[in-house]
Amino acid sequence: MFFHASYLILLPGMALMMWAQFHIRNTYQKYAAISSSLGMTGAQVADTILQRMGVQDVRVEPIEGELTDHYDPSAKAVRLSSGVYGSTSLAAAAIAAHECGHVLQDVQGYTPMNLRAALVPAANLGSNIGPLLVVAGLFLGSGGIILSNIGIVVFLAVILFHLVTLPVEFDASRRALRLINDFGILQGEENRGARQVLSAAALTYVATTFYAVLQLLQLLLMRRN
Repeated sequence: MFFHASYLILLPGMALMMWAQFHIRNTYQKYAAISSSLGMTGAQVADTILQRMGVQDVRVEPIEGELTDHYDPSAKAVRLSSGVYGSTSLAAAAIAAHECGHVLQDVQGYTPMNLRAALVPAANLGSNIGPLLVVAGLFLGSGGIILSNIGIVVFLAVILFHLVTLPVEFDASRRALRLINDFGILQGEENRGARQVLSAAALTYVATTFYAVLQLLQLLLMRRN
């Protein structure tokens, strides 16, 4: 197995991602155990928001898994995990509203969301090919510098993707909190619980972005060799 001392720079990023995952699961489980006073399921929350906002062409569907909730703009579908779709918890309301926030971004042509979608192919290529090209460049000696440079340039698409993802997710959460408050979906202190869930979720995106930046630094250190 190939190992380079520069891999050690990734350890803080790995630790932050692990902590962020632990934090979101703990926060989710805490507020998944607290039902909202109105007793609306995640599916009902999503349907209510979409109807009130005049969105008629988006379906709300169940999907397997935990915290697998997402909005699929190509299929015009909000997909909610089993723990959200039929749950009346504060966590379910927050997550359903967040995905509806993405729907509104799509309807309104929110530029960062469109840019993120356009970057997906390049980001996938960069994450898979970029590091391999840099490592391959190490074994080619001085002739491998060009290959390593190409790998780093390709990997920059990953960094850009994560940087664009941050405002997309933060904006969706901001919209969600405003919607559940304006429509009275949650009452009083219940809104605080929703904010805690969405803040914990946002931290996972921050951690992932931080790790990607560390990956870029690590590739640059390998290139110096």
